[in-house]
Amino acid sequence: MRTAWPALLGLAALMSFQGDPNSFNRLRSGVEYRIYHRENGKYVRRAAQAPTGDPTYASRIGQIISLHMEFRTGKDSVLMSSRQQPGGQPARVPLDTVRRAQLGGIEEAVALLQPGDSAVFRFNADTVFAKSFRQPVPPFIRKAGNTLVVLAKVDKIQTQEAAMQEAQEMMRQAQEKQKQQAAELLIKEDARIQAYLKQNKLKGVKAPGGVYYVITKPSTGAKPQPGQTVAVLYKGMLLDGKVFDSSERNGNQPIEFPLGQGRVIPGWDQGIALLNKGSKAVLLIPSSLAYGPRGAGGDIPPNAILRFDVELVNVK
Repeated sequence: MRTAWPALLGLAALMSFQGDPNSFNRLRSGVEYRIYHRENGKYVRRAAQAPTGDPTYASRIGQIISLHMEFRTGKDSVLMSSRQQPGGQPARVPLDTVRRAQLGGIEEAVALLQPGDSAVFRFNADTVFAKSFRQPVPPFIRKAGNTLVVLAKVDKIQTQEAAMQEAQEMMRQAQEKQKQQAAELLIKEDARIQAYLKQNKLKGVKAPGGVYYVITKPSTGAKPQPGQTVAVLYKGMLLDGKVFDSSERNGNQPIEFPLGQGRVIPGWDQGIALLNKGSKAVLLIPSSLAYGPRGAGGDIPPNAILRFDVELVNVK
């Protein structure tokens, strides 16, 4: 998804440029830039720096700059945007002495920025990939003009201690949000599983771990113990009936694995432990005990509840 200019720079900036808004200032190393800061509620373009860089940068060395960045090709195709990454958190970059080997790279460009600045940088792709990324220019970038454009919006510049405390707090908040979302999803999935059982006239039992199971063929065989190797015939499907895997696809050979060792999804470790040797059952597994928000391949979407028809054929 392409992020529009206002997301990084602010709509007011587009209305208050002075002179040619498309012209660039240029450092001796070849880095081209336009930098803006807010004055009286408007974005104003900062004056050009000396060709050797910002003389005030020395006072910021040792601190951490927090900024959102968006990388684009010369033809304006978005390569990466920090706002589009999980959590949408800004990048945190340590401000250090810019060495000669870094001139012409991202490091020199960031050294021009001050708190509250917005900027557009334009780099020669060969130079910036060699100096900042230590790798060759990808062919698709070279074909798009051999130029790398970076949009940046500075959030703040902090001491290392303050930046670490803020990062830890943001991580804590993100974890709390994930826990809340997981709890809400679990309630919704539990309701879906119960509705599925009712619709299909199945008498399911919810195990303490969260798996629902329905014994379709009881047996008096022994129950497997953690660490024992079990052999299971199975058919896995989504709740809409789409089969994504089965023993039949593998020559009708049972899958073998040590129980309770994390070799299979948690729902299997929990569900198979409930069965007697020789029994058959239906396992209904919430997504948190299956493949979660990532899904699996092209057949199992994110946050998918899974049904497995299983038979515990052997316990070794």
